[in-house]
Amino acid sequence: MLYYLFEYLESQFSVPGASVFQFITFRAAAAFILSLLISAIYGKRIINYLRKQQVGETVRDLGLEGQKQKSGTPTMGGVIIIFATLIPVLLLTKLDNIYIVILIITTVWMGLIGFLDDYIKVFKKDKEGLKGRFKILGQVGLGIIVGSMLYFNDGVTIKEQLPLDQQVMQENGRRKVFGEAHKSTKTTVPFFKDNELDYSKPLRFLGDGYEKYGWIIFIFITVFIVTGISNGANLTDGIDGLAAGSSAIIVITLAAFAWVSGNIIFADYLDVMYIPNSGEMTVFILAFAGALIGFLWYNTYPAQVFMGDTGSLTIGGIIAVIAISIRKELLLPILAGIFVVENLSVIMQVSWFKYTRKKYGAGRRIFKMSPLHHHYQKLSYHESKIVVRFWIVGILLAVFTIVTLKLR
Repeated sequence: MLYYLFEYLESQFSVPGASVFQFITFRAAAAFILSLLISAIYGKRIINYLRKQQVGETVRDLGLEGQKQKSGTPTMGGVIIIFATLIPVLLLTKLDNIYIVILIITTVWMGLIGFLDDYIKVFKKDKEGLKGRFKILGQVGLGIIVGSMLYFNDGVTIKEQLPLDQQVMQENGRRKVFGEAHKSTKTTVPFFKDNELDYSKPLRFLGDGYEKYGWIIFIFITVFIVTGISNGANLTDGIDGLAAGSSAIIVITLAAFAWVSGNIIFADYLDVMYIPNSGEMTVFILAFAGALIGFLWYNTYPAQVFMGDTGSLTIGGIIAVIAISIRKELLLPILAGIFVVENLSVIMQVSWFKYTRKKYGAGRRIFKMSPLHHHYQKLSYHESKIVVRFWIVGILLAVFTIVTLKLR
């Protein structure tokens, strides 16, 4: 809203300083600061309200040290992250940008699913919360919506670099490096020479015109990633500060990718895929990062509030959609490695337990407990030490993800 206001003031009245709102970097920095202040300052009021309404966490007795003391801690704190993200986004972004529209839909959609799950747990006294099949249905539904919007909307395009012999000097003195904007199912893939993969290629057996069916694979991939990453974030939210801190590292890295991918000069210089209008996502992403860091003020050990599924499902959904939008989803197994490993630890534990119970009559375990962070708690590591070490691993993975762009 402020973007359009200052754009009007500049065009109609030439108000000094109004043009600064045209710069993505300025609006992104302002969004980060504003969201951080909202979550840090107003977060306390929301926590007090949740405590007053007796919206407390019911903790299962898993035999973990310090677990019982957390019973009654306010949950559903994910609303802090959601509001602290959406307010700066509504004020500072171009609301007609298709990528911003998709991210707002993602935030509200996943937030509602998580809120419903937490509501059932807290007020209906049902520890299972929303049935798993309904969660999956909601995640799949979002994946279909996001995938369809990204594939069929005319505002979602890419520009590919022209061969050297086709690059020409333009009237503005710059060399024309990129061709015309066009629809594509290409994405970034690490370690390959050309650094790109076209999802429609497996359909070449259909003959000429196979590209027009690429949406089938693209939407399937979108559904799979949205479901996997949102569940991974949900599983990671098991000890104080782990999910919020790990997510902040991931989204700040994605902010750098989004800004570079949406800037034609840096996309050319770094030889990465240029995605017109995607740079606007930087404002959203930094608002989201600021909200996560502000939330950490109350969520670090000992936590004054838990994000609940309201926060964790929303976090995972947003990260997945950002990565897909900037064609970096195949980097998520590295960048979001914490989420992936947490997910895999549960899958491995459950699968091995069922297999050994069927074969030997008694189930066996790979880990002392899953998800993985609980395994280390069972080994008597203090949860603060576990969280910080996971953050360090997350930072290393983020650096390696950036490096992969040049490893071809």
